[in-house]
Amino acid sequence: MTSEAPPFWWEKPDWRVLALSPVSAAYGMVAGRRMRHAPRQKVAAPVLCVGNLTVGGSGKTPVAIALAKQARRMQLTPGFLSRGHGGSFAKPHVVDAHHDAAKHVGDEPLLLAEHAPVAVTANRAAGAKLLIEEHGCDFLIMDDGFQSARIHIDYALVVVDARFGVGNGRVIPGGPLRAKVVDQLVFTSGLLKMGEGAAADGVVRQAARAGRPIFLAHVEPADPSRFAGGRFLAFAGIGHPEKFFDTVRGAGGEVPQSRAFPDHHFYAQDELADLLTLARQEGLRLVTTAKDAARLRHGEVPAGFLDQLDVLDIEAVFELDHVPERIIGETLDAWRQRKMRG
Repeated sequence: MTSEAPPFWWEKPDWRVLALSPVSAAYGMVAGRRMRHAPRQKVAAPVLCVGNLTVGGSGKTPVAIALAKQARRMQLTPGFLSRGHGGSFAKPHVVDAHHDAAKHVGDEPLLLAEHAPVAVTANRAAGAKLLIEEHGCDFLIMDDGFQSARIHIDYALVVVDARFGVGNGRVIPGGPLRAKVVDQLVFTSGLLKMGEGAAADGVVRQAARAGRPIFLAHVEPADPSRFAGGRFLAFAGIGHPEKFFDTVRGAGGEVPQSRAFPDHHFYAQDELADLLTLARQEGLRLVTTAKDAARLRHGEVPAGFLDQLDVLDIEAVFELDHVPERIIGETLDAWRQRKMRG
């Protein structure tokens, strides 16, 4: 799979979906079977997974950070488990936020590492062991990995974007779903609807009928006053760049120009030079996401680019203040029951 989702995934099903339906059916069958039957290794700490039903961005990373902050308030020592998109380490590696490059560990782990230790590895059990034994973590938050079924998950919080939902409702490659919704809901502890919109309402109803609690949250700029009244060329290489452009506008900034790139995009020198030239011609400042900034941090950028660049940080805000504490509390309860059962 490329990191750029086909636009038809988010549209009403058409002939392309029909043509791909046999492959989607086979993919969904295998993915569902894997979730049901794959061995899940138990680790020596509570595991809270923040996942999603689809390929592409749904707001998992700010949610994971918000939950880590809540864990600290509850006197826990959280650590993150991440595969790291594009990561290149053969063994579990704890991210150094100041020296590691995104091309080696992934962009999301660099953001997570500002808040708690992050083990990047495809072997989640080995990463968990490293965090527990060498970094004193007693509460693990798994960023993504909901479908991989490598370790036992005590609480699975599934994040769904309210604006995009599950797209056309089809499984890869005909749509963005990683497995059939019904197969994924079996392993879902709670569903978090992120943002405003009605696209997720269908899956929310499915989750509610399955008896899963529904939570609401949205993202807000961490410091909106910095952007109010400004004029920007906004660019982003994330799952749904238009959400970021709307966030800049919501903070009071004007966005006369915007440029969208594929998710996890590593920028070439000429792309950055073109952005800088256009911004200067139009009298605009550049603005991007924290994820994009993480990818730019250790790369080569044109002279003057960083001086012209603003980074809009966001944070997840739960509609009900007690929800993060409830989620962590239920994770701890499930872990204690797991320990009692042996």
